[in-house]
Amino acid sequence: MPAARELVLVIDFGAQYTQLIARRIREQRVYCEIHPCTLPFEEVRLMRPRAIVLSGGPASVYAENAPTVDPRLFELGVPILGICYGLQLIAHVLGGRVERASAHEYGHARVVVERPEGIFHRFAKREALDVWMSHGDRIAALPPGFQTIGVSGNTPFCAAGHAGKNIYGVQFHPEVAHTPRGAEMIAAFLFDVAGLSPTWTAGAFTEEAVGAIRSRVSPEEHAICGLSGGVDSAVAAVLCHRALGDRLTCIFVDNGLLRLGEAEQVVGTFRKNLHLNLIAVDARQRFLAALAGVTDPEQKRRIIGRVFIEVFEDEAHKVRGAKWLVQGTLYPDVIESVSFKGPSAVIKSHHNVGGLPEKMNLKLIEPLRELFKDEVRAAGEQLGMPRDMLWRHPFPGPGLAVRCLGEVTEKRLDVLRQADSIVVDEIRTAGLYDAIWQAFAVLLPVKSVGVMGDERTYEETCAVRAVHSVDGMTADWAKIPYEVLSRISNRIINEVRGINRVVLDITSKPPGTIEWE
Repeated sequence: MPAARELVLVIDFGAQYTQLIARRIREQRVYCEIHPCTLPFEEVRLMRPRAIVLSGGPASVYAENAPTVDPRLFELGVPILGICYGLQLIAHVLGGRVERASAHEYGHARVVVERPEGIFHRFAKREALDVWMSHGDRIAALPPGFQTIGVSGNTPFCAAGHAGKNIYGVQFHPEVAHTPRGAEMIAAFLFDVAGLSPTWTAGAFTEEAVGAIRSRVSPEEHAICGLSGGVDSAVAAVLCHRALGDRLTCIFVDNGLLRLGEAEQVVGTFRKNLHLNLIAVDARQRFLAALAGVTDPEQKRRIIGRVFIEVFEDEAHKVRGAKWLVQGTLYPDVIESVSFKGPSAVIKSHHNVGGLPEKMNLKLIEPLRELFKDEVRAAGEQLGMPRDMLWRHPFPGPGLAVRCLGEVTEKRLDVLRQADSIVVDEIRTAGLYDAIWQAFAVLLPVKSVGVMGDERTYEETCAVRAVHSVDGMTADWAKIPYEVLSRISNRIINEVRGINRVVLDITSKPPGTIEWE
């Protein structure tokens, strides 16, 4: 990390909102990183953070084996903000008292500003602020030198601080949307308390990333990149092409599981418009043969991952001097791997080029590993990439195989491709595409009786899935107008042979996932 970059260190105690804290800081154009609370103090010192945020968490600070920090953290002279558990930990470590609250405080609350300083620097005394609470403990006594700066009806020490040490904390969550003016509070901490500068921009990132890649890859070495056509791999490829030029070779594998016209679009865009060195491999029959008769979704994913690696390896061996593999790893993937709670339970296996770097003795370049999805798109815009590529709806690694429930055959994929194209086309026509996170069709191995003309039909069912989300971690189903749904249904049934019934999926995530498999 360059010395010139100002770092805010977010220390994670297992909170569900930790990523949101980082996102809110990044939105202020300030660079931050999340690290687990188990990070050794000496490593914290070496990172030389300009500010530290202590996240919330599900534990009680007074419980046995509760997560904590080295007390020396508070002697670094670095501004510190504690959020919920973070404030309770500040109180507990520095000599205050935390105890079980008589009643849990969860949901909307109102905080009154007692002292307009710290996180409340931009507010007036006695100003009332709507906030979001989520805690079962309370601070019974503040540590020496701390003062109350905000109170709520049930929480007398709702916000507190030590002005001399620039240590502040709040019992509520300024990072969530339910705290409407939370961004102003975070900005007050970053700029008024910590004195940081809003210099973390897409332009600064791309310039820095290009320089870093050039310094790592020696002039005689080449890199290869598995290009899927999705946003992440596309931006990673263009960024590395900016750094390496013709020493980057992209490999695009047409697995026969892509959307209508997608293979042609990817090849045309990257060869003709972006001028990348691209090898396109037609492996459609190889994938379909391997998937024949398979209906289990996890088995589908494993087969697709295995065959992809085999095909990719065959082509990569033909690239002379290839020493590096480019991957579009994003920051949420990095956070998940180092989370205080450990990697999450596997909801579904993922399709990537895992195993290739070791197998082929390749070194990894992950130029996007510091970025969230919205930042990846901003970097792509900075690189001059087409907007319709950057803002395409997410597409799963295993492609249409996990939207074609049951056996994956060429015939069923053709039916699904046509239906999916109609869903996207009608949503675009209605001006809804950019407002929806993801919209697609799912082909179900469920047949029902229908009447088309004067004939009885017995054909499969198409489910329409459309959701709103920010990062795919949670999602709510999109309320598409009835007239749009009517056009989608009518067109699919009239234009796609093999489907005679269309249904709408109105399941949120959780409990459902966005994809059906």
